Amino acid sequence: MKDKRQLIDSLGKAVMVLNEFVATISPEKMDLRRGEGFWTVREHMSHLADVQPMLLERLQRFMDEKAPVFVPFVPDSDEADTGPPNMETAAALAQFGEYRQRQLALLVQAESGTWQKTATHPEYARYSFYILVRHILMHDYWHMYRMEELWLTHDEFLTELQ
Repeated sequence: MKDKRQLIDSLGKAVMVLNEFVATISPEKMDLRRGEGFWTVREHMSHLADVQPMLLERLQRFMDEKAPVFVPFVPDSDEADTGPPNMETAAALAQFGEYRQRQLALLVQAESGTWQKTATHPEYARYSFYILVRHILMHDYWHMYRMEELWLTHDEFLTELQ
């Protein structure tokens, strides 16, 4: 866990990276659906904003609870009918940035014992505060990579997710 400071710094930088990246995408590309079952660039961006409150809650629970027990995050049941979130760009970026700042405030005050704290999560063989923090960073950049792929990649090279 020697990389705590780097993780915190990287999470903070993700806000700027996402904002600058989204600013380069033309509006007509934001809602282009590249195929059956593919999310749009906007849906990926909206998902990043949509999960931040849940992630903040998990970080807080690690700080408040001795041995937290988590359940898998399953978006609202309405999503089965309506699809992933589809927020306006400015609102999604603002929400992402606001919640990230709140997460960072918790992370900088987290004591060493919190970083080592483990929890139970049925999706994962191991789950800890440290793993969650790293997971948030990887989740951010995975969705940003997917957004870039959907924006720029020719159809024959587009990754089909299963």
